[in-house]
Amino acid sequence: MRTKTLLTAIVLLCFTVFSAACGTQEKASTTSEKKEIEKIRVANWSKPITEQTNLLVDEKKEFFKDKGLDVTVLPGAGGGDAVKNILSGKADIAFTDPGSLFFALDKGEKLRVIYNIYPQNVFNIVSLKEKNITKPEDLKGKTIGVYSLTSGTRQNLLVLLHEAGLTEKDVKIVETGISNFAPLMQGQVDATAATDTGLAAGKQKGLGAVNVMEVKDSLNVPSDVFVVTEKTYQEKKEELKLFLAAYQDSAEWMIENPEEAASLAKKYAIDGTDEKQNLEIIKLRNTSSVSSLTDENGLGALDTTVLQKAADTYQKLGLIKNKLNMEEVVNQELLPKK
Repeated sequence: MRTKTLLTAIVLLCFTVFSAACGTQEKASTTSEKKEIEKIRVANWSKPITEQTNLLVDEKKEFFKDKGLDVTVLPGAGGGDAVKNILSGKADIAFTDPGSLFFALDKGEKLRVIYNIYPQNVFNIVSLKEKNITKPEDLKGKTIGVYSLTSGTRQNLLVLLHEAGLTEKDVKIVETGISNFAPLMQGQVDATAATDTGLAAGKQKGLGAVNVMEVKDSLNVPSDVFVVTEKTYQEKKEELKLFLAAYQDSAEWMIENPEEAASLAKKYAIDGTDEKQNLEIIKLRNTSSVSSLTDENGLGALDTTVLQKAADTYQKLGLIKNKLNMEEVVNQELLPKK
């Protein structure tokens, strides 16, 4: 009897030790899984600026970290730079403009558009009132500043010129960098290609009375989209889904909390020193993030017909040579479901 009791005790002890060991192993495995972080590199069209605050504050807000992502934002000098960085493998996602996308597709690159960042065309051409530049035809013979020769500012300027029957040869285009209103104010250029937020910043810095020509009056194509290579699309679908869900969360946060975003921009954006100016810029960018389409289908929703019209316009105006089929490029299956 004593022997039977002893054997039972030994069996129970072994079972307890085994269960504890399994529990410890399972806990360690779960902890290990939690520590698995996927790295995503975003090639930006610019340096980190206020209008992109939602993408820059993960250290504080953890939109991406909560999805198991470690996001690095690589600075650039225009949408063309962003596309080059994904083509070279330096980044996974390009934060770029449709023009830069079209130029790459025209060269035969295999790319996918997966998210509509800003459905509204926010580009414009700004000149001082004294220059009396009120319509695209008035730009003939003028010196015009652009952020960079690979940027959306240059491409949208070309669209406006074509609408007036002008070409790049009819004007002098110069690179002015992100502070493109300083050369305008100093008389180094007659006009400058910019965005709504750029114009707001220029006014804060003392820009006087100006004439503004909005490119959306000629072609209201989205200002920026997220683009990936076909290879990245096929190999990282799950990571991309998580990224888009996190980005959508961050964009919704900035729309709902512009004051908090304006405050955080002081730390995370290179142009974010003035909180009042930050708030104005963020409100403008929030407005450009929404449309009737996003109201119905959620932030990031894409309208293939609009992008097709834009691509056709670029071809018609001679900016690209080949007919592009945007049905083959636009993909919405990775977007979060509303």
